[in-house]
Amino acid sequence: MSSMRRHLDRIRFRGQKRDEFLDPAESPNTSDTECPEEGVAKAGVCVRETEDMRDGDGEQQSDAQAGPGPFSADETRTDLNEVKGHLEIALLEKHFLQEELKKFREESNMEALKQELEKERGRSSELEQKIRDIMRSSFEDSPPLKPKPSPPPAASSTAQQKDVLSDSLLKWLYARWGVYIEDFRFQPEEPTVEPEEPLSAKRLTENMRRLKRGFKPVTNFMRNLSALSRWYSVYTSAIAFIVYMYAAWYGWVIPMFLFLALLRLSLNFLIARGWRIQWSIVPEVSEPVEPPKEDLTVSEKFQLVLDVAQKAQNLFGRMANILEKIKNLFMWVEPELTRKLYVGLLVAFVSSCLLPYKLLGFIIGVYAGIKFFIIDFIFKSCPKLRRRYDTPYIIWTRLPTDLQLKERNSATMSRRVPASAGRGSLGAAAPLGAGRDEDGGRSYSTKRGAFHEVFNLPENEPPLTVCENGWRCCLINRDRKTPTDYIRNGVLYVTEHHLCFESSSSRSGSSKRNKVIKLSDITDIQKYKVLSVLPGSGMGISIATPSTQKPMVFGAMMHRDEAFDAITSQHAKITAMGVASDPDT
Repeated sequence: MSSMRRHLDRIRFRGQKRDEFLDPAESPNTSDTECPEEGVAKAGVCVRETEDMRDGDGEQQSDAQAGPGPFSADETRTDLNEVKGHLEIALLEKHFLQEELKKFREESNMEALKQELEKERGRSSELEQKIRDIMRSSFEDSPPLKPKPSPPPAASSTAQQKDVLSDSLLKWLYARWGVYIEDFRFQPEEPTVEPEEPLSAKRLTENMRRLKRGFKPVTNFMRNLSALSRWYSVYTSAIAFIVYMYAAWYGWVIPMFLFLALLRLSLNFLIARGWRIQWSIVPEVSEPVEPPKEDLTVSEKFQLVLDVAQKAQNLFGRMANILEKIKNLFMWVEPELTRKLYVGLLVAFVSSCLLPYKLLGFIIGVYAGIKFFIIDFIFKSCPKLRRRYDTPYIIWTRLPTDLQLKERNSATMSRRVPASAGRGSLGAAAPLGAGRDEDGGRSYSTKRGAFHEVFNLPENEPPLTVCENGWRCCLINRDRKTPTDYIRNGVLYVTEHHLCFESSSSRSGSSKRNKVIKLSDITDIQKYKVLSVLPGSGMGISIATPSTQKPMVFGAMMHRDEAFDAITSQHAKITAMGVASDPDT
């Protein structure tokens, strides 16, 4: 018997050690479905097993002397005990797995229930807050009521019922109309800051093209109106004039314009559906579409940016001129022109007060038709009549912009200063650095003194009015080898017979570094590009004379075209005078 117990213990704990299993005190509690008797039986089995192990230790010597029992009975018992041990291990593993599964399910369900509970609490708190706000606002808007006497105790149940009904009514109203009430809540507007894009040549050209495409319908409409008023197509303009005057005679001008707007929208709908409908008085000129270039060199990108910047500059300049003229018209900058506008507005105001609106609309409509189709055609065909009698055109052309006003004020100030200086110092000598013109007493000076003293020229040889302040540039004398003589910064002037260059070097106290060239000695004048890598046509002028082996170059000149035109025109005058005075010719 003792040997069979020992075999049972060895088989039962063959796979794992006994220490790895939990003690009965540390093992998880049994589920509610387990029977308490089963727990008691398990505890009894554990006690028996401990007692058997103790008895087995004391009987080891006797078993060794007695020798083995019958072989077949022991073998069958060991097999049964082994099967029993495996079965108990499987049952224990199943029990532990069931407990872990229950815990996992309980934990997952608890988290979901907690989240739903929090959501419901948040919703209920929001609804309670909204109901309180509505009740507070209704109490504030309602007039103050007189305090009522407290109801008798018998009516306490009816008061509670009324409170419940009022709360339910408020909740129903808020559930029904709360969304619309929230829309009328005043809140401070949040300022929206649009992100600014960095400067890009591609985006700049794309925006300019978008602006041009956006203005295209407006420009086409204005071209068609201009063609109607100029009678570009006689039949079309005649039909439009007859229809317009008929509508103005019967007071149908506004319905006619609304009908034309509806017709235009209908045509646009058909065009959007794929119909090919094109109607225009003036034939549209298709502009060449430049294919987008992806691989551009640095010079091409720079030239592209310059072109777009020039277009933007001109566009902004035209818009600024229009706005400044309108502002100056209303600010009495030109009183004579603003007086005409004032009289016209006064006549319109008196007419609107005395005449009925139907008659006033008839007069305005008929006058607009005659003005658009007949008077404008005559004025555009005869420019002299337009400059003399077209009042809107005269007002608009004579209105100055702010830039023109600034130039006008600076010109008047420059006239006043020399005149006052001449009156104040009649007997005194002219100051250093000022040369006086015989015609108007105008002084011309340079940074280093009077103009005629710097260049050793007579006093009747002042610079031309185009270059009173000169053109800043650099002289490149390619005949010289040293860097100091090769490039010199300075200012270029043009007189009636000479081309003068004043060097701005600090060491040029005398006139050795200055350059004076007679216009009659110049053999060739050309526009010159100093660096071929840079885009554009260059910023220099090359001048060849017999005394130089290579032409001199005046480069880095901002107003190169203006200087080139002035030099070539004056040189042409000098050569023409020389040819006329030559007796051989």
